Amino acid sequence: MGANDRFLGFESLGEATPFVDRILENIDYSRVFDGFERGEIRALARYLHCYRVPAGAELIAEGEPGDFMLLLIDGGMEITRQDGSGLPVHIGNATPGKTLGEMSVIDGEPRFASCVTVAESIVAVLKREQLLRLATDRPQLGFKLLMQMGVLLNQRLRQISIEYIKCVNAARAAAR
Repeated sequence: MGANDRFLGFESLGEATPFVDRILENIDYSRVFDGFERGEIRALARYLHCYRVPAGAELIAEGEPGDFMLLLIDGGMEITRQDGSGLPVHIGNATPGKTLGEMSVIDGEPRFASCVTVAESIVAVLKREQLLRLATDRPQLGFKLLMQMGVLLNQRLRQISIEYIKCVNAARAAAR
């Protein structure tokens, strides 16, 4: 399900420019926007579309193709992934300022996890087509955003690699 279908039925709040101050308040919690100036956030906000979403809404569904990412402006989300028996396992929470769906907006691969609102939330949506338009219209800003997304994903990969090595070492020690 694409961004156009996923947000049908939710209250559209238009582009994110009215939320620039709120985004800036939470910028310390967002690695993706680390180092962005107010003018850059204002320019980026023109490419984001905002929605008010009720509690309990699944905005990202594990296994579905992804063509958008989210910036949580207000509210909260629970992040889950199915275990081997198909039951959801809590893997995290998202608070205002967090971004979700960065991997799929870049590669279009199926979503790794599901994200469900735990309270009424306001989200800003960046669709892949808008990301590409940003890169064309404002190359420096597009490059900066993509670079920051790459840094974030690289940091996550490093952390997972550390956890993987710990698991391998624990399994080896247990096998001895």
